[in-house]
Parts: sequence; structure tokens; C-alpha cells
Amino acid sequence: MYERFSQGCHNASLLFREIRAQGYQGSASPVDRYIRLLRKGSIAPPPPRPTPKPRKITAWIVTHPDNLRPDDAPDLQQVREACPELDTTFRHVPSFATMMRDLRGDRLPAWIDAVPEEDLPHLHRFAHGLRYDLDAIIAGLSVPWNSGQAEGQNTRVKLVKRQGYGRANFDLLRKRILLRT
Repeated sequence: MYERFSQGCHNASLLFREIRAQGYQGSASPVDRYIRLLRKGSIAPPPPRPTPKPRKITAWIVTHPDNLRPDDAPDLQQVREACPELDTTFRHVPSFATMMRDLRGDRLPAWIDAVPEEDLPHLHRFAHGLRYDLDAIIAGLSVPWNSGQAEGQNTRVKLVKRQGYGRANFDLLRKRILLRT
């Protein structure tokens, strides 16, 4: 309501109708009282919304737009408008995420070729690093298999090793892993 007031709309009944259309269920008298106080200048403007933390902005960027909370979408749009580099990055991230989700590794060379067209050094470095082992990365983005089972076993072995820290030798570690105790 303060935004509309600052835009020049000082008619309390009109503002009441507008906020009623947005879901306000109260009466018109608090709106009228608030507008009178704004006219007198006895109420300070509401504080600006705090700037979101970088971690939150990163989460918004990597989240599929359909999965964003409704109140996060305007904040993301505001951040994108404030930072052109972030807006450009935002255009590249969903296409890379789609490649990963849909196992479309064949699109990776075109994605890498599109990155240097933008003035984004962080993405340039990422794309350049992808070129070093392009065949393996394309295969990783194309086949449905993963190394999750092997990584799980590595984690379990490290846990067993930490549990026996400083108290046993390799023979005991071997027996604990093989016997799964």
C-alpha cells in the first residue's frame, strides 16, 4: 500500500478496493487511518526488504522455475534485474541442468560453444575445464549408470577405518570389512 501511496495514489477508498482484490479481509477504517498518517508524514516508510544471501540466490538459480516458491519468484526477478551477469548466468544454468536431468550429453559441445559468447569469466573457466575430459563427461551425461554403489562402499570402508583409529592394524580392518560387523 505504501508503494501505491508513494506513486501518487492518496485515495483511501481506491487503495482499499485494490488491497481487497488482493485478498485483504479487514475493514476500510484501518486503511483510511493509515493513509491519513502517511499524509501527515507521521509514519516512516516500511524498511526495504533485505538483500537475499548468495546461498539463497544460488538455490533459486539451480531450482527448476516450476519448483520455486511463489514468494521467491519476484525476489529472483529483482536480483536478475539488478545484476546483468547473474541474469546471463541464469540463462545458461537451466540448459545445463536439463542436460544432466534428461541425460542429453550430446548437447554439451553446443553448450560449451555458447558460453564464450558471453562475458562471464566464471563460466568460461568451467566450460574450459569441461573440454579437458569431454568424452568422459559426455558419457557421464548420456548413460543411466552411476558410481553410487561404489561410492557408498568407499564411505562405509572409511567409516570402519575411522572407528578403529589407532587401535588396530590392516588385518582387523580387512576382517571387519569382509565380515561386515
